Amino acid sequence: MIIFGELKPKIMFYEREIYGQIKLHIEKKEFTVITGARQAGKTSLLRKLYSELRKEGKSVSYLSMEDPGILAAANEHPEQIFKFSSRPKNPLTDGITQKIFVLIDEIQYLTSPTGFLKYLYDTYAENLKLVVTGSSAFYLDIRFKDSLAGRKRIFLLETLNFDEYLLFKNQQSLIEELVKIRNSKEYISPFVEPLNQYLEEYIIYGGYPAVVLESDFKDKKARLSELRNSFIKKDILEAGLGNEEAFFRMMKLLASQTGNLVNRSELSSTLRIDARTVENYLYVMQKCFHIVLIRPFFSNLRKELVKMPKVYFNDTGLRNTLLNNFSPIADRTDKRALLENYLLKRLSAIYGHDEVMFWRTASGHEVDFVIKEGQTRKAFEAKFGNQKPNHTAVKAFKDAYPDFSFQTLSWRPGDENTWILKI
Repeated sequence: MIIFGELKPKIMFYEREIYGQIKLHIEKKEFTVITGARQAGKTSLLRKLYSELRKEGKSVSYLSMEDPGILAAANEHPEQIFKFSSRPKNPLTDGITQKIFVLIDEIQYLTSPTGFLKYLYDTYAENLKLVVTGSSAFYLDIRFKDSLAGRKRIFLLETLNFDEYLLFKNQQSLIEELVKIRNSKEYISPFVEPLNQYLEEYIIYGGYPAVVLESDFKDKKARLSELRNSFIKKDILEAGLGNEEAFFRMMKLLASQTGNLVNRSELSSTLRIDARTVENYLYVMQKCFHIVLIRPFFSNLRKELVKMPKVYFNDTGLRNTLLNNFSPIADRTDKRALLENYLLKRLSAIYGHDEVMFWRTASGHEVDFVIKEGQTRKAFEAKFGNQKPNHTAVKAFKDAYPDFSFQTLSWRPGDENTWILKI
């Protein structure tokens, strides 16, 4: 546990897994861009970085574009930010000098983030390092044009994964136990019960840091309600969407369909909005890091269903608050969908978001997750309790793809051989 407090009141900072990668990138010439959902912890990470750079004796400033004075000055001209920080030397006229570090929070509020960053990079790159955060990739995709190619590297900060969740719960010993479980299929842990209890809480309430740090379940629900009502509304407003009610209704509908195919025509008919609006809403939900659509894996276009993706949520706590359902796992009808959502997040962390797919044939045979990355060929089914895989579907997949390994990942709370913990 690390404490920092160079800015505003002191708070606890639990080091995120991505922080080490960002710290390594600090000395690179490219600007560092940190993006992710609102309230995922970007500001805390930036402040931690500010504190460490100061301790190292670097010339560093922290600016927030939520400050109207700083925002107005930066929109007037990029040079105006040096009213609030040290000014780097121009390498063309003054040569290479000590690097100035400027950390900027919420850069998406700028009128032209692209023009701002491009000007500063092209003018001061050798002597200026910018580290910036942006709450939504929706803005980064639209405004960070190709002109920034080679000038930036983007890091995605997601809500907490299960390992980070345990860290925020001050359960370092359980993190070490989880590593042992994952590293040895034969290892039987004496701490499966507390791990299962924490896993259930994590799946129900999700990984938003402020929610995880609340000890009272009523407070967790209140935090999630605030995220749902305030921050999604902010995304809707800043994305310029006109029909707020339809957007919320679509998010709730997708929450109820977690793990299912996304039928755009059906959504359009149910919500009474046109197909273009459905497509736009899906785009905004993805770029604001609320949902993730995974694509189908196929080799036979005629036999395998290839058009519709499956939908999951980036955070199950947000998903559950949309449905207002925080019931225990054992009492839920959607327990398997939640288990799949957890497994997707875990597999994405291991193999990368783009490498996780699903398999489904026109006749209805389906495998939850398929990984094809480099030499890796793996398929997974998620099952709760004593559920058994569909042997017909498994056989059909193995016949079609004999070079893939196949594994059923079951979750049986209380079972010392819980396989979901081994991935």
